[in-house]
Amino acid sequence: MTAKMSDVAKLANVAPATVSRVLSQPHLVSKETQEKVLKAVKELNYQPHMIARQFRKKETKTILVVVPDITRPFFSQVLKGIQHTAIKNGYRVILGDTENNIEREGEFVDLLFQRQADGMILLTARMDKDRIEQISRQFPTVLACEYFDGLDISTVSIDNTSAARKITEHLINIGHTKIAHITGPMNVVLSRDRLKGYRQAMDIHDLPIDPAYIQEGDLSLEFSYDQMINLLSLESPPTAVFVYNDEMAIGAIKAIKDNGLKVPEDVAVVGIDNLEISSIVEPHITTIDQPKYAIGRKAMELLVQLMNGIKLKNKKIVFRDELIIRESCGSKPMIRTFSQQVGPVIEK
Repeated sequence: MTAKMSDVAKLANVAPATVSRVLSQPHLVSKETQEKVLKAVKELNYQPHMIARQFRKKETKTILVVVPDITRPFFSQVLKGIQHTAIKNGYRVILGDTENNIEREGEFVDLLFQRQADGMILLTARMDKDRIEQISRQFPTVLACEYFDGLDISTVSIDNTSAARKITEHLINIGHTKIAHITGPMNVVLSRDRLKGYRQAMDIHDLPIDPAYIQEGDLSLEFSYDQMINLLSLESPPTAVFVYNDEMAIGAIKAIKDNGLKVPEDVAVVGIDNLEISSIVEPHITTIDQPKYAIGRKAMELLVQLMNGIKLKNKKIVFRDELIIRESCGSKPMIRTFSQQVGPVIEK
């Protein structure tokens, strides 16, 4: 038979109310009593009635994380940071994979209105801006990785414009002037910000931008392969390419090799994210490192504060990124160049 709270209380020789306090507010009970109750819980394999508890406390101890594409390796470390911090604070995680479908993003958000989660972390910001702002007024919400400018909502990310400018300037500093950019989908804010950073670097150094040098991608290796083929077929092809992320950079490198050219001797390639595979593929990829685990951890820490009714003093958290120089652009491997930001977190 399923054990009841009264059975635990009897075995531990305490009142049922004491058992309840040990399970919900252990700081109110002595360590000795905690040990007795937890021992009884273990012996009887007692499982608290979560639905009744949720009804009484009006909380589910569950948070919702909405991710645009669970197959992308970038998100694995972000999600790990979220989950480890959630567990530490007594929360479970519901993961919603939108598969880059905006309508599905809205369907997962409906779980908040159904009271199946206490708060939400969005790793994607592709639904209507006003809709997200409305949701954030009703439920604890944090945006991580992706973001909206001018939105009064807690956000955790790097400065993508600065990161793109920095890695483009690195190519310029080692002698390249004909630099192309394979973007991500332009309906994604990160794609627009990275394109902006690329343009800024070229403008700062008075380098012209051939419109044909900007090719829009779709986050897949196959598409970046095709876009790189387009660049190589130009009458005056680029000598260097900044690719939206490391995954897509792998597709570009393959296209260059398949055309009988070498990286970086004929074309230098750089990306963003510093995925584990970036130091395994040949040549190793020069990239911008994002503190992926730390972004996930911080997003969950902010969400816990919001769910506890704490008003945040700093809503915009910008993490420091690092330029990691490897063989794909012709420089010595693993030279780390830090951004000019001071400290691991910049608060705006």
